[in-house]
Amino acid sequence: MIRRWSPAEVGPPVGQYSHLASVPASAELLFVSGQIGALPDGTLAGPDAAAQTAQIYANIGALLAAAGSGPAHLVRLFTMVAGREHLADSRRGRDAAFADWFPDGDFPAHSLIVVDALAAPEILVEVEAVAVVPAP
Repeated sequence: MIRRWSPAEVGPPVGQYSHLASVPASAELLFVSGQIGALPDGTLAGPDAAAQTAQIYANIGALLAAAGSGPAHLVRLFTMVAGREHLADSRRGRDAAFADWFPDGDFPAHSLIVVDALAAPEILVEVEAVAVVPAP
């Protein structure tokens, strides 16, 4: 259903992503708003980017499941990290989800930017997603 690839005409990805991802015209796209590392009670999973990022991917997984989709149907991710000092922890928090979700390395398209701040000073990472909802 989703085709992900990185053509030889450009350099290989420098991280866990594919350069291109496409979906068939008949697919229903699902847009997931920016997720923060909040637990179901609204509190943050922790004060560090690793805990917040791990919770973000748990939240994205739950949202995808609620829509009848799943991590294998992710087309694109967009990550915002509040400060370079949180990059390593954010990547560490993402690694467990990616190891589980993409064991064969067939990663979705993914962009990451470092920003000065997010909506509140305690929020260190935010991730948006686009996925496909498979036909029933």
